Amino acid sequence: MYGTRYDVEHEITVTAGATQALFTAVTACVRPGDEVIVFEPVYDSYAPAIELAGGTVVRLQLAAPDYRPDWAAVAAAITARTRMIMINTPHNPTATVWTADDLDRLAALVRDTAIVVVADEVYEHIVFDGATHASCARHPELAARSFVVSSFGKTYHITGWKVGYILAPRELMAEFRKVHQFNVFTVNTPVQLALADYMSEPARHTGLAAFYQAKRDFFRDALADTRFELLPSRGTYFQLARFGAISTLPDTAFCEYLTRDIGVAAIPLSAFFADGRDERVVRFCFAKTEATLAAAGERLRRV
Repeated sequence: MYGTRYDVEHEITVTAGATQALFTAVTACVRPGDEVIVFEPVYDSYAPAIELAGGTVVRLQLAAPDYRPDWAAVAAAITARTRMIMINTPHNPTATVWTADDLDRLAALVRDTAIVVVADEVYEHIVFDGATHASCARHPELAARSFVVSSFGKTYHITGWKVGYILAPRELMAEFRKVHQFNVFTVNTPVQLALADYMSEPARHTGLAAFYQAKRDFFRDALADTRFELLPSRGTYFQLARFGAISTLPDTAFCEYLTRDIGVAAIPLSAFFADGRDERVVRFCFAKTEATLAAAGERLRRV
């Protein structure tokens, strides 16, 4: 799909979910004293993996409402100790999608360094409005220094099966497998065989963007008459919403209120910041049936 071929024996490893792939990539490369740049709000497995490896987490902020990277800030954050940059596109929790220009900017910053990139691309097939996923596998300069992570669970709606995969050039994959050998060894064969059969029909993943865009549009329409301010959702199956016009509660307390009193679950955005900063924003998930989304819209219109 991205015009790059990886050697099956030496550059592709099936993992026990994408989270294991991320953890193992960090463990394989990061040593005490190394710095790893991440972008907040950040998926919650990144920092613990870095800290367990003895590394230092360097947090850069993505600013609302678009949550796009500030490349001047990235350049300023890179030091002689920077070992790794972890990126996530399409992005959880903000539903932002990076562009080819973003990858060009990243490539320029890491050129002539020993920095390794970990590209969390688990929502690669869920990009909306005719946009194209900008994969590090598509960018030759980045592909040469990147671990590219994806997830069969996210792609095929089987998150509980915990099967993902990671791509990397041979030298990086050799280091990855030194760790993988002893924390996983291998991923169960029957599920791998089942997925191989299922993947024989490409439409099962190439049609995902339209499938989820319809759900996004349905859910946004259902919330159109509420007091929530909907932020852009350009990929993934998440929708951020500001609730400042509804309540002065902290976002965690507001999510508890929604769950207990309204019957709709949401996640506070503060959970994705190390300092717990509260921007009065919550994350909804629209990977649900239309009946469930309609019921949620009806309840949220009463808030």
